[in-house]
Parts: sequence; C-alpha cells; structure tokens
Amino acid sequence: MVNPRRVLIALMLALVVSGLATWLAARKLATPIQILKTADTMYAAPAHELQAGELLKPDSMELVAWPGTIPIDGAFSRTEDAVGREVLFPLEKGQPILERDLSAPGTGTGLASRIPDGMRAVALRSDEVVGVAGFLVPGSHLDVLVTYHPESSPEFQTATVLQNVVVLAAGHQSEPDPAGKTSDVTIVTLLLNPEQAQRAVLASAQGSIHFVLRNGEDSNLTEEAPVLISQLAGHSIAPRRAASVAGTSPAPAAPVRHEIETVLGGSGESQSTGAQSGGSAQ
Repeated sequence: MVNPRRVLIALMLALVVSGLATWLAARKLATPIQILKTADTMYAAPAHELQAGELLKPDSMELVAWPGTIPIDGAFSRTEDAVGREVLFPLEKGQPILERDLSAPGTGTGLASRIPDGMRAVALRSDEVVGVAGFLVPGSHLDVLVTYHPESSPEFQTATVLQNVVVLAAGHQSEPDPAGKTSDVTIVTLLLNPEQAQRAVLASAQGSIHFVLRNGEDSNLTEEAPVLISQLAGHSIAPRRAASVAGTSPAPAAPVRHEIETVLGGSGESQSTGAQSGGSAQ
C-alpha cells in the first residue's frame, strides 16, 4: 500500500529541485558573456599633416593604437625606424605611416629618392611654342617625338621615339599642384628604363624634341613609320636621277658645217666648198 505522506514529500523535493535548477539557469543567462579582446597594436603616424618632401623627425611622429585584429603590412611599430626618411606623398595626422609612403633607406632626399630600382630619370627640353610642356604635370603620360634631318634623306622627318612614358617632374615641380594648376615649363624629367634613356638622349642630340600628351589610361603602343615633309602634301619626292647611266655614252653632238671660199687670182671668180666637222676622231 502506497504511503500518501511519502508521495507528498517526494513531490515537494522534486518541486524544490526543479525550482533551484530554474533559478540557476536564469542567473547564468542573465550574466553577460565576456568576449576576449585582442590587444591593440601601436603604429607610427604623423603627429601633424606632412607634405611630400619632408623629412621625418622624432617630434613629427607619434604612436597610435590600431585594432590588433587588423594588422597593417609595411607599418612601423617604432618611430625610430622611420626617422630620416623622406615623405613621398602627403600624409594626414593619425594615418599609419607605411613603407611605400617613404623613400628607400640611404637614397637621400630630392628627386633621386623617387626613382624606383632599375629606372632612370632623364630631363628633356621641348620647344615651348609647339610643345605641350606647359600642360604637363608630374604623373602625366606622354609620347616623345623628334624632328630631324637624316643624312640618307633629302628632307626632314618626324619619328616617335618613346611611347606612354611617365613625367617624373615638370621643371622643378615633382608633385602635382593641389589646386590643379599647371606651370609653363620647357624641361620635363621622364621616368625611363635604361634602353629608353638611351633613345631619349640620342633623339635630343639629333633634332627638336616634342611632347605629345596622352590619356593616362591609354596604354596602347603603335608602330608608326616616320613622317616626311613631302607626305604633308599627299605626295613624296621622287628619287634624284643620276647624271649618266653606267654602260652608255652620251649622244654625239650635231655636226657643224663650215663654208670655205676660194678666190682665184686674177679671174675674179670664187668657189665655195662645204665641210663638216664633229664626232670623235678615229
């Protein structure tokens, strides 16, 4: 026979255990979940706005915190590692400084620090009247043409010697003007590889250099033959004819007729005879 008292005690114990379990579960759910936070990384950044060409000094940089979950390749974790390097591009305050923003170590300052490995800087002068040098700014893309008089041709010709090369500096300006203004210059420094540098120097010694501005997104290279002056009028000059053709002799000259008059003494009569001269002696 079932004891009602034991059944009641068992039900009460079950109710207490169930209530205690519910309370513990509710308490645990109410506790906020703690997320492990990755420590921030400190990177070197400008303490104030920096312009291209400035040298980094200890007081021009500071360390800024950056989320450790987003590392930056090429950044400096110590300001000492960037001291003495030249800024190649304008940098904003608080912007982490990257290796690509600075000149290579040991290259010094000025234009030389902007020349990549394996490249050369060559300055060319163009006629300010017919060229577009006044509209060129650092970063422009252009073609280089030369007008010269070759010894093998009786007329001047214009040829394209370089295509799609980049302007490194226009005059003494190595950075585009923030306001987009252009300067009237006739000397342009181009960024060339060694073979292009040789072509540029040779062309400048042969005749007049001209710059042809092109779209920076146009990278197509063409093969154009030199243009002669005679082609401007739609015809070409025929080659000169030789004075004589080998293996032939000039035509003989026409014979000259001479009249000889003979006077007979005392008779008052005269005779005339005709003789021809010319040709070659046999």
